[in-house]
Amino acid sequence: MTSDDSALPALSRSIETCSALSPAQAEQVLALLAEAARADGQQAVSEQGRLQLKGGAREGVRHLLLIVRDELVGYAQLEDTDPVEAPAAELVVHPGHRGHGHGRALGSALLAESGKRLRVWAHGGHSAARHLAQVLGLTLFRELRQMRRSLADLNLPEPKLPNGVRVRSFVPGRDDAAWLAVNAAAFAHHPEQGSLTQRDLDDRMAEPWFDPSGFFLAFRGDELLGFHWTKVHAAEQLGEVYVLGVHPGAQGTGLGKALTTIGLRHLAAQGMPTAMLYVDADNKSAVTVYERLGFLTHETDLMYRTES
Repeated sequence: MTSDDSALPALSRSIETCSALSPAQAEQVLALLAEAARADGQQAVSEQGRLQLKGGAREGVRHLLLIVRDELVGYAQLEDTDPVEAPAAELVVHPGHRGHGHGRALGSALLAESGKRLRVWAHGGHSAARHLAQVLGLTLFRELRQMRRSLADLNLPEPKLPNGVRVRSFVPGRDDAAWLAVNAAAFAHHPEQGSLTQRDLDDRMAEPWFDPSGFFLAFRGDELLGFHWTKVHAAEQLGEVYVLGVHPGAQGTGLGKALTTIGLRHLAAQGMPTAMLYVDADNKSAVTVYERLGFLTHETDLMYRTES
């Protein structure tokens, strides 16, 4: 959620809601997101949201395009796929068009589209986004931390795998179903990660950054117990602990720590000077583990929601 919503007179604008974007519309939205990211220092729409811009309609996903004088100046995405939680949204206004109420207009449209049951991300937690949340009557609900540590001085002990466990790299097409099942079990409590589908996995494997050699799977026999999927952000020179998961039946065995070490060593070997990861602030045990591994909070994303 990125905007600067001073109470200025509304300009002539229209908001178009659609279930799928044309290729031209998707490129326009991506260009808008790039401009906002340059101004704000981080993306206003998550990776999942950016992936959902292309490829046609997706169940439960709607796109809101805010147009002023035939120019796209604002965008919002609403995803209503969680069977329990309110629909989740992200929104952005072009840096050159802020201060004219466009963010408020998009937020009001999202409230209408969601039946006034809404969760909205504010990536970076900027003051303008906090103000917009207040104007829309939303309250703070969730805090997601981005943590980082240097890999230049990486000196972690040799990983200790549980007895009988071996680690190998992910093989696309062969490991898809097993990974999706363990991911769903490991993140059953997580509304975004735990609901990934084959299409979501395919989207990520089609991205230029995808490298199966950095996607580590831990097996005992033929049973997948856990995984550490790393990601390299080449332009930013960042290595990411992209997804780290352990099946509930294998938790508490030290497998997660061993997989973390394996992934960090891999990122360091790729020449990445810094590692990053995302973790919910209320996941105290995970935060403690990462702090012991040398990670410190770099920035925070906030989620707001309606009271109902």
